[in-house]
Amino acid sequence: MRYLDCKKGATYVDGTVGGGGHTELMLRRTSPGGRVIGIDLDEKAIAATQARNAGFGERLLLAHSNYAEIKSVLRRFGIEKVEGILLDLGVSSSQLDDPERGFSYQQDAPLDMRMDTAQPLDARKVVNTYSREALIKVISGYGEERYARRIADQILWAREKKTIETTGELVELIKRAIPAPARRTGPHPAKRTFQAIRIEVNAELENLQKAVFEAADVLKSGGRLVVITFQSLEDRIVKRAFLQLEDPCTCPPKAPVCTCGKKGTVRVLTKKPVIPSEDEIKQNPRSRSAKLRAIERI
Repeated sequence: MRYLDCKKGATYVDGTVGGGGHTELMLRRTSPGGRVIGIDLDEKAIAATQARNAGFGERLLLAHSNYAEIKSVLRRFGIEKVEGILLDLGVSSSQLDDPERGFSYQQDAPLDMRMDTAQPLDARKVVNTYSREALIKVISGYGEERYARRIADQILWAREKKTIETTGELVELIKRAIPAPARRTGPHPAKRTFQAIRIEVNAELENLQKAVFEAADVLKSGGRLVVITFQSLEDRIVKRAFLQLEDPCTCPPKAPVCTCGKKGTVRVLTKKPVIPSEDEIKQNPRSRSAKLRAIERI
């Protein structure tokens, strides 16, 4: 909230409302007269945010949409520019804790992992229909999993016998694929594969790349974009996009003067990402991997 620097009477966007906590803070800090546009792919998140913030009335505008479509969402409400945007990425606690959503490797549930439950692609289709090469590409590329080939082979072996239906079945296959010494150290053996499949199902990295540039484009002068990531692939995309927005020059590094004429449109406020304190991690262990980066429109 310090980096977002909410102003009274101004308009802000919470691009990933989740349970509505950030939305509520933004509404309180922009009171009186400020507005918050809340966006989420998850209809349950939209409903939860509406219920939590019902007292703010017409100051809260909600859209069941993808934050990558922020320009079209704003046009829907007759808004061109805003004072600030927050993107809090990844899967929310409510989604993780709901076993029916299939996001967690800690609970046995149907393979799903969709943020938007109306979309056709889900984890079950990825696991049961992707080729060996496609599975390896997803698990290795999005999960940075060194045993991606072994995991893909286990999946193909199992699905020849029957369709893989649940998260529990997938977890057991992953455990079989990863050598015992590797299973005994580090995070849960299924963590990286589940992350990879979730990213594939929801096209998270493609959406993030588009969202950062769209969000920067709809900021007023002095407006801010704040992004919280939870894994290295997301953070890398945000870092590179911010640097490109700050310095888009395409001239050769040794050129004496700039001839491309491209000028930066933002100022990076966080040269290094802001990370949670030890106290915050103790209070909220899920914040451990969070990294915050922010820019300000010039």
